[in-house]
Amino acid sequence: MRSFISRNACPAALALLIPALAVADPIVGVWKTEPDRKNLISHIKITACGDKFCGLIQSAYDKSGKEVQTPNIGKKLFWDVASEGGGKYGGGDFWIPMVNVDVAPQMTLSGDSLTVRGCDHAICGHQTWTRLAK
Repeated sequence: MRSFISRNACPAALALLIPALAVADPIVGVWKTEPDRKNLISHIKITACGDKFCGLIQSAYDKSGKEVQTPNIGKKLFWDVASEGGGKYGGGDFWIPMVNVDVAPQMTLSGDSLTVRGCDHAICGHQTWTRLAK
């Protein structure tokens, strides 16, 4: 039986699947950060950006859980992060708002916990985020 899909169409079909595969990645969703130096907790929305991932600061809350407005809401926290397999993610850039620097992120996913690390020269920091929604 003759196929109705030409051989030339296959690369195009695969290119359309790449973003779909990224959307199904377990890192995609909304994540709750640990409190920062100002005792604010943020919700970070991670989405597929092409075949990589980016994170947007969706909202922020004080220690009592009351939503607060900050100038960082709606800004990208990280971009161009790629899956490295085995629950590990890296590459791209991660913006640290408190000190206004970009660092190379390293992320490790384990169930509903995401450990996020970044270093600026000899100064390193990390947090463990908790999944709120897929």
